[in-house]
Amino acid sequence: MAEQEWMSEVRAKVGREYGRVYAWDEVNAPMIRQWCEVMGVDNPLYLDADYAATTEFGGIVAPPAMLQAWCLEGLHMNNYAPGSTDENPYEVLKTLEARGFPSVVAVNSDLSFERYVRLGEKLYYTTRLDAVGEEKTTALGTGYFVTLIMSFFSQKPAGDAGGDERVGQLLFRVFKFRPANVPKPVEKGAAAAVPKFKRPKPGVSDDTRFFWEGVDAGKLLIQRCTCCSTLRHPPAPVCIKCHSFDWDTVEASGKGSIYSFVVMHYPEVPPFEHPNPIGLIELDEGVRLVAGLVGVKRDEIQIGARVQVEFQSFDDGELTLPMFRPIAA
Repeated sequence: MAEQEWMSEVRAKVGREYGRVYAWDEVNAPMIRQWCEVMGVDNPLYLDADYAATTEFGGIVAPPAMLQAWCLEGLHMNNYAPGSTDENPYEVLKTLEARGFPSVVAVNSDLSFERYVRLGEKLYYTTRLDAVGEEKTTALGTGYFVTLIMSFFSQKPAGDAGGDERVGQLLFRVFKFRPANVPKPVEKGAAAAVPKFKRPKPGVSDDTRFFWEGVDAGKLLIQRCTCCSTLRHPPAPVCIKCHSFDWDTVEASGKGSIYSFVVMHYPEVPPFEHPNPIGLIELDEGVRLVAGLVGVKRDEIQIGARVQVEFQSFDDGELTLPMFRPIAA
């Protein structure tokens, strides 16, 4: 099929709205509390029922940034709540993959809110294919920008004159592309050249240079305010407690525990090994940092497990990174 033909079919789907995906649970205080704990949010409007009752809302409300969380499927993929649609809102992405645009990169994701959602509300969202751009050539390759919009609603009782109320929206845009500089097919009998990929280097600024210079020297340096002795990481130009601009550094012991973690399975990006475990490490000094986990299998990673920093070199010594390896309790 000529490109004009199949792209006409793709563009004919722009504006299509896919059915509802329901939340498993009503907006509830335990999920709000857990989300706030993980995100480090302590706003009493979300956590203190007595305080929230004195506000214009009359009770606890959910943090707006939680909007998407209410309708997620949970631990198992596509395990949506009963009554949810079985339509695939990403069918256009599958079409582009089949037509030679297999790679994907997220471009932007924007949340907007109509109002706070309150305890006891039941949410759902619908998805609209908003746009498929013209073919574009970028440094990554040639492809199409695809925009999807998820509209979130609060269900109203049957017969409610006003109908379900829209409470927010998520715009999600990706770039589906054919990678640039794809190696040419190897002629029969010729040895295949194996491309050598390097790890991306961290962005280094005046605020973070001390940290990476310390890593190169085998030291885990943490920024410390010289006025109130508060430690902070990631590095920043001003103290988060007393707002002083004066700081020095302290060398951390390198010991800590796993506060949280994710395991990256897809997409498989060279030169990283997959599955690729990444931990949020809480150092014994009290600050947290994100780093790779080594010497542990996916099923063995546990929240609270003790770890020790280990400096590893990559790309023939061009890059040194702090990694963390589990140690005996």
